[in-house]
Amino acid sequence: MNSIRAIILAGVSQFVITTAFAAPDNAVIRANAAAGVAASKACIAPLNNPFHESRAYAMMHLAIHDALNAIDRKYQPYAYDKKAEPGTSADAAVAAAAYYVMSPTLQKLPAEALPNEACLANGNAVVEAAYVLALAVIPDGPAKTQGIALGKATAAAVLAKRAGDHADDGGPYINKTCPPPGQPGAYQCTPDRPFVAFEKWANVTPFVMQDNAQFRPVPPYKVDDAKFKADLEEVKKIGGDGKTTPSTRTPEQSEMALFWLESSPLKWSRIGRTVAADKGLDMWESARLFAILEMALADGYIAMSASKNHYQFWRPVTAIRAGGDASWTPFQVTPPNQDYPSGHSIEGGVGAEVLKRLIGTDQVNFKDCGATLPAGSTCYDEKPVLRSYTSFTQAADENAISRIYVGFHFRNATDEGTAYGRKIGERAATLLPAAK
Repeated sequence: MNSIRAIILAGVSQFVITTAFAAPDNAVIRANAAAGVAASKACIAPLNNPFHESRAYAMMHLAIHDALNAIDRKYQPYAYDKKAEPGTSADAAVAAAAYYVMSPTLQKLPAEALPNEACLANGNAVVEAAYVLALAVIPDGPAKTQGIALGKATAAAVLAKRAGDHADDGGPYINKTCPPPGQPGAYQCTPDRPFVAFEKWANVTPFVMQDNAQFRPVPPYKVDDAKFKADLEEVKKIGGDGKTTPSTRTPEQSEMALFWLESSPLKWSRIGRTVAADKGLDMWESARLFAILEMALADGYIAMSASKNHYQFWRPVTAIRAGGDASWTPFQVTPPNQDYPSGHSIEGGVGAEVLKRLIGTDQVNFKDCGATLPAGSTCYDEKPVLRSYTSFTQAADENAISRIYVGFHFRNATDEGTAYGRKIGERAATLLPAAK
């Protein structure tokens, strides 16, 4: 497909294309950026469906990792354990591995989880454009041809290994049978969301964990516990929309709430790209970092779904309205699943722990933009608002508290979620070790 035509069809701005496909870094980082653009155009990011999004990124980066380590074995592979032909182009292998995972994976996205029919076409147009643009700068010849064949082979190996992981077992992913009213603390569907989403994701085979219950946190506070009452009062005061519901939230806290609202795989991948480029990671180091990061983020959603299903704890909006404030409205519409533990906080713990362990320090200065900030200030605008951090822990902590500011979670859910994610990240960082 003509690359310019693909870009136009996808509705992607020249600024975004330049950022994603022509950044002055390595092919692995560019592939990660392109995948994020594709996920956004496919309508699974920056909101809607981080479940399939996280799995797609993980499989893509595992295929990239295996392709590079078939060329030069620096780390143990995941699914493809063969040696490439001498002279094989690493850049071509990366491009093909990304393409031959992302294209079929996007095609399998469930229609019920997509806002409209154009989503798949637009997402795939970006995948096609990224592939064409990546190959266009590689000279034709045996090295390029071998690289394409290698990337296709590693993609096939990874997809085959994950074929029985239950992600494609079928829906419904949206359960429209809401739980009946129960005892205080029991989950009920929330206002404007008369359904429960992605309960079945708990059945997906983990990449990192032994099973979906490994590292599961202790139960949430009982509703008559003083700690729960304090958490309830906190989110009631600060998590309201500031319109129909008064809120003590400051303008900066509102910015934090919207800044971290986007999908965690999109956000932490972007942070990973910034750090990998700033630290000068080579292609092999970048490939391992992203393979581990994306696997751990994917497992975060599996763990989250299983634990939410297990505890079935109510959301703040339900608790507050049941307590007598019948019109209380959160800053943003509450996601259609249970409170405990906070999935976003799990993802923050995962991201911070993986990056800390693979970079070798928590104390890293970086900046990031946001995909869900007001129009004109997002990552997709020419002058995005940037927030600055001095450590991965600082970012994870801000991510967690943002879920209170937005009115989605109790503090217990965010604290335990972050700790949960760190355990997953710690385990993930031991995978794909150096070759012997």
